[in-house]
Amino acid sequence: MKLQSLVLAAATALTMTTAFAVPAGTWSVAAGAHYVDPKSDNGTLDGGLAVDVDSDVRPTISGEYFIADNVGIELLAAIPFHHDITLTAANGDQIDAKTQHLPPTLSVQYHFDGYNMPMNVKPFVGVGVNYTTFFKERIYDGSGADLDLDDSFGVAGHIGVDIPFAETESFRIDARYMDIKTDASLNGTDIGEVDISPWVYGVAFVKQF
Repeated sequence: MKLQSLVLAAATALTMTTAFAVPAGTWSVAAGAHYVDPKSDNGTLDGGLAVDVDSDVRPTISGEYFIADNVGIELLAAIPFHHDITLTAANGDQIDAKTQHLPPTLSVQYHFDGYNMPMNVKPFVGVGVNYTTFFKERIYDGSGADLDLDDSFGVAGHIGVDIPFAETESFRIDARYMDIKTDASLNGTDIGEVDISPWVYGVAFVKQF
């Protein structure tokens, strides 16, 4: 439902006209930080192990090129996010694990402009695709077992606002939904799917060129 709402917002935005536009050919760079907040129920692996993935925050950077007035293509990058993973058996016993991941995300975005909003706030919405690669997986059960999480492709939604404080500079607040599901294996044997599918909240400084 969250993703459907973001897609609906993006479709609505593309049907609207604006009095002023971010001109085609404009570049923007946003530098800030994002907080990855996985969904609360991350699945159950073979053997009845319930999975819980914790949250993390890391610096991020994105670049956007406007292919048409108000319409941009954005690529989001970050330094690796770190997540602790708790595996809980039916009897309450717990096994700790961890992983790192990089979630580059490519989106097509529509920026509103010219609506005389308070503080000249400029909302935007976007939809795209997320690729997440996992690495440095570890499981701490004393057995030396090899945990592996497969890379993930999924849709992504994006919504936010830019608050200008200079002609080409602004402060950004945004939120993304990423469909991230990864197949897990232990010593080469498939043991189920981990559904992370987080909301990602961020702030950034944005500069246009």
